[in-house]
Amino acid sequence: MSATTDATDAAATTAPTARTAAVDGTAPRVVLVPTARPTFAVDVARRLADEARALLVELGAEVTGPTDLVMTPDDVEAAKTFLTGEADLVVNVCASFSDATPALELYGELDQPVLLWSFREPGPVGDRLWLNSMCGANLFGHALVVHAQRTPRLLYGNPDEAATRHTLEAALAGQLPAVVPAPTAQGPRADAAGVQAALGSLRGRRLGLVGDAPPGFTPSQYDGELLERLFGIEIDEIPVESMFACVDEVTDDEAEAEHAAALDAQPSLAAVDGGQALTSARITTAMRGWRDRESLSGMAIRCWPEFPTQLGACPCSSLSRVADEGTPTACERDVYGAVTMLLMEALGSGTTYLVDTVDLDGDRNVVRLWHCGAAATSLAENPSDATQFTHCNRKLGVAGNFPLRTGPVVMARLTEDPARPGNLRLLLASGESVPEPNRFQGNTAAVRLDGDATQFVTGLVTGGFPHHTVLAWSDVRPQLRAAADLLGITVVDW
Repeated sequence: MSATTDATDAAATTAPTARTAAVDGTAPRVVLVPTARPTFAVDVARRLADEARALLVELGAEVTGPTDLVMTPDDVEAAKTFLTGEADLVVNVCASFSDATPALELYGELDQPVLLWSFREPGPVGDRLWLNSMCGANLFGHALVVHAQRTPRLLYGNPDEAATRHTLEAALAGQLPAVVPAPTAQGPRADAAGVQAALGSLRGRRLGLVGDAPPGFTPSQYDGELLERLFGIEIDEIPVESMFACVDEVTDDEAEAEHAAALDAQPSLAAVDGGQALTSARITTAMRGWRDRESLSGMAIRCWPEFPTQLGACPCSSLSRVADEGTPTACERDVYGAVTMLLMEALGSGTTYLVDTVDLDGDRNVVRLWHCGAAATSLAENPSDATQFTHCNRKLGVAGNFPLRTGPVVMARLTEDPARPGNLRLLLASGESVPEPNRFQGNTAAVRLDGDATQFVTGLVTGGFPHHTVLAWSDVRPQLRAAADLLGITVVDW
């Protein structure tokens, strides 16, 4: 079966076969492309990619493709030369996180499924995400399903694991990992009248956007007319440069007052470089002023690359401070993520947080949900000690570094519906955030899902769901299902 199979075919439980080598015993031909980004642990990514290649060779494959990590536009162009259509198997090793540009450039018109291979996180507890490999595969999956009508497959595991070897043996024999079908069973609905009133409260609300979608972040694209028709939400969009102008207008007295307030709220801020902390205070003051002037109900901010490269600070703590004041904030200018937050909070969820799914412990049925430090401090396991630190990757600006609250949680996400172009679907999941040390620098929740965690992660990738979901500590799934029914939105209830 060709990779032109679209997302509607994902309900099939039998995976299409990869092309198989000739019956004369020739080695299966594999193209392996290792994608990465230089802001992650490139040395570890390169080693694991080399081990992946070596395993395929050991299993009898004839392996071609770039021998070093694909990280630049020139690297992507060079990788294209290996994709001649003659390979029996195409493997994209998500050696670290990468945006989805390579996915669309390399595989958007590929006439066979691509196997996305992501690795486990190798760093010690409390360190930054070294690879963020799973999230990279998730982003590739969204881009391919939604924007290229291609359905990838997922292999999650390291080259030295027996299960990884068995999956690759099957793939080389022509049997790719299965596509996980979207669940058909759904939970109860809340009373429609109350939900209708909550939906009515969204009409006329204003969502502030700063900048365009980051390059290659396909989930950050949006249809403004659709949002206005469904929710009545108005978009107020300004370029990044306009926000920087607002930052420049903040007086020294205003910045020092905000810094003092932030320090009083979280004394750990005293350990952060004073210049960085004051820059963050200026950003917070500017964002707050913009919100108040424009009567914004939420924000979605293009938080990189311009904030760290031009302003010299990531805005994570500013997003946290504004969220603690009751205004939902989404990083990476994720508009549908921000609208999901507005919808959930209108339905009674309380404060929410936009997260990546970055780690899977299948034996414990646990997924780890994380982002780099923009959570409201009220969501901390210990809000009085929500440690403030420097940003985990960029080492610029202030970001939270604390575990998220434990207890029952729900995940939700409005996103494009590839089976019904021009419409939305709603992903739902639930579980319990269990106690553990903050696994990754930033904000982490270890969530033991009520459903099968391995199936959930695989379904995110093969179903083309975004790498961002919204985490909440109040179960508003009945209200969300009812809202989706009223708006004609398909519910995918994991």
